[in-house]
Amino acid sequence: MEAVPETSDPGSGLPVVSLYGRTASSLRPRPEHLDGLDAIVWDLQDVGSRYYTFVYTLSHVMEAAAAVRIPVVVLDRPNPIGGTGIEGPVLDPSLASFVGRYPVPVRHGMTAGELAGLFHGAFGIDCDLRVVPMHGYRRWMHFEDTGLPWVAPSPNMPAVATARVYPGGCLIEGTNLSEGRGTTRPFELVGAPWLDGRRLAATLAAESLPGALFRGASFRPMFHKHAGKVCDGVQVHVSDRETFRPFATYLALLREARLLSPDSFDWRREPYEFESSRLAIDLLLGVPGLREALERGEELRAMEASWLPALREFERLRRRFLLYPA
Repeated sequence: MEAVPETSDPGSGLPVVSLYGRTASSLRPRPEHLDGLDAIVWDLQDVGSRYYTFVYTLSHVMEAAAAVRIPVVVLDRPNPIGGTGIEGPVLDPSLASFVGRYPVPVRHGMTAGELAGLFHGAFGIDCDLRVVPMHGYRRWMHFEDTGLPWVAPSPNMPAVATARVYPGGCLIEGTNLSEGRGTTRPFELVGAPWLDGRRLAATLAAESLPGALFRGASFRPMFHKHAGKVCDGVQVHVSDRETFRPFATYLALLREARLLSPDSFDWRREPYEFESSRLAIDLLLGVPGLREALERGEELRAMEASWLPALREFERLRRRFLLYPA
């Protein structure tokens, strides 16, 4: 929700158009932005999670380009957390927002180019789409396997490790817990001044969640939630990237943090990604009823079972749009 102003490039003097301003209307290019263009070239690094808004900016650009009949060229890049694993609820259209426009699961296992094909071929964006595929990429690859240097695509995505936990870690944005913004380990660190991190770590360890270790940790965010205050909580360590289930892991973390501090824990009430009528946690979870299941303290297995049928259906749909071999 930090607006980016429109400006000009200091080297060339070309105008820089912001697609993240102060209102929801700023998320879409206006016709005058596209006047005189031959094409739009998209070259951004996605991080493999439904909530990461770069791909929805891409969808808005595709819609705007379709209206004026200019092509969109997507220069594809790796999915940094791998292109085989999928996880989490498939978005219910009733909870569509800028952190989820289409029925896609939290961890979709697709590249930006593949998602563009999905938006075009399955979700009705009828534009002149041209995806330039990568050479040498395989679905099993994580970013470390590509040999490419990691360049942070946004300020709180400083490392591949951040992207790996983000499909679960972003859920913390929907609460009054700190998600570690203002530290060097955003989304890996979770806590609050009133939380008992050691108890939370011990409770989560007893869950035997695959591929994850939990360490009690204290940290002081320099900005954002609880800025300048010492927060007690946990650091989530990924011990096995192949078996780690980020969404399920952080769902369990949320459930246990709420049970440990029921009088202090709360869902975020402020506007979130230009939405003020719906709770941020509902937009992030993406399906009706899952927040209520968390509040009831339901078993993780039961919550996971609730979204499996839709996840399997999405897995069948996405096969039509995959560009790379396993």
